[in-house]
Amino acid sequence: MTMELPEARTILDNADCLHDEAEVLAALDAMGQEMTAKLADSNPIVYTVLNGGLIVSGHLLPRLRFPLEMSYMHATRYRHETSGGELDWKVKPREDMKGRTVVIVDDILDEGHTLAAIIDYCQKQGAAHVYVAVLIDKKHDRKADGVQADFVGMEVEDRFLFGCGMDYQGYWRNTLAIYAVKGL
Repeated sequence: MTMELPEARTILDNADCLHDEAEVLAALDAMGQEMTAKLADSNPIVYTVLNGGLIVSGHLLPRLRFPLEMSYMHATRYRHETSGGELDWKVKPREDMKGRTVVIVDDILDEGHTLAAIIDYCQKQGAAHVYVAVLIDKKHDRKADGVQADFVGMEVEDRFLFGCGMDYQGYWRNTLAIYAVKGL
């Protein structure tokens, strides 16, 4: 069900801005520098996880100062809902990962079930190394076993977030600031 436009505007108007656009861009700068230092000689395939990772990748990839291949995958557990369900592969990676360094770029590491399944898939495809880069690592103790990001832009409190790729019922991925929904 599509949200009515006034309701979508009200969500943003009433949300708490946790990190403004300048803070997000500074975090992406720092991530780019860290990733360049670590991965410059690895010839990686960098995968954007759609839809959430699209905005993050669009701003992060130009900050990576080394040769890389880029592609995308689409796996989700949310389907415009506020809580996750079963993993749904919409588009699996098509490139040969055998012996390659793989970097997964996503918007957020929350509980990590989706990322765990993606990492497992890449390892089973023969990737030599799998790195995870997320703009947001949500602070809580509900992470899936062993899931962590190698490159993190910022840690954020455990609230329902949107902005910079993260959505609220399909809306507001397009803002660069990070918001938390009032009451969630």
